[in-house]
Amino acid sequence: MAFAEPHETYVPLPTESGANHQDHEAILSLVPIHVVTHASQLPKEFLYPSPERQLVIGFDCEGVDLCRIGTLCIVQLAFLDAIYLVDAIAGGTKLMKACKPALESSFVTKVIHDCKRDSEALYFQFGIKLHNVVDTQIAYSLIEEQQGRTRSPGDYISFVALLADPRYCGISYLEKKEVRTLLRQDPKFWTYRPLSELMIRAASDDVRFLPYLYHKIMDKLNEKSLWQLAVRGVLYCRCFCISNNEDSNWPQVPPIPDYLIKEGDSPEEDILSVLNVPPGKMGRIIGRKGSSILSIKESCNAEILIGGERGPHNKVFIIGPTKQVRKAEAILRGRV
Repeated sequence: MAFAEPHETYVPLPTESGANHQDHEAILSLVPIHVVTHASQLPKEFLYPSPERQLVIGFDCEGVDLCRIGTLCIVQLAFLDAIYLVDAIAGGTKLMKACKPALESSFVTKVIHDCKRDSEALYFQFGIKLHNVVDTQIAYSLIEEQQGRTRSPGDYISFVALLADPRYCGISYLEKKEVRTLLRQDPKFWTYRPLSELMIRAASDDVRFLPYLYHKIMDKLNEKSLWQLAVRGVLYCRCFCISNNEDSNWPQVPPIPDYLIKEGDSPEEDILSVLNVPPGKMGRIIGRKGSSILSIKESCNAEILIGGERGPHNKVFIIGPTKQVRKAEAILRGRV
């Protein structure tokens, strides 16, 4: 059952720098939720990005089996004064084409939690090369590294867990479990129209905290981590989209800033490597219950990604410092 306009929700506002507010004292602002089926319903500053008015927005996508072969259904955009649910089904290619300049723009920062599959769906379904993201999943790992904490290979924090962390939001997002249960029961959940109250609420909840999280995270990152966050954002956006190591058509990876270059002690650049796996050999890389791939991850300080059920099925994507990526490549080639 769809509910009548206007739709509204609360967005936590970031406090001004230096403001005397505790973490749990976030200011809540009641904002409208707009279901968008035509480009004219979107803000002009989003549709026509410019260096004079740079934006930071929460961003996410919903769909059926979200990847290159799935169906992208909704693109959520969270501004501080409104949330826009871009209906890719009702608006179709024309609406998504109107969003393309902003989603590819360096003047619009898209704050997202785990950008890989969203980027893949946008690229293969609408030809959009997602760019200039701040991935809160990557940012969290960088902050943990700064503070001397280690994590298990491939153990990235979920969005629900990040929101619950009192250092960031301290909010329990129990509704996410409800939606996940519904998706298991009916994978076509996001395709139904008109959007139900639950669909609008769930889609809004996935982005309304992101602008606030952005400010909390950026305050915690040091200069080196900020650069690494930008680099990894570029690499993670393209990793499931490219078929080989020729990715010159994608946005350039940010170079090492001058202020991080010291005589004899400069940070190592992160790179992305795509490794083709011969037919029938992926099982040797993964191993029994994932034992083989886990041991490889433990021996290399690099992220090793496999397409799995959603594919691509014959490739391994490696992201990390150059030396560690080359080490992972050598081990992987030895397995096949």
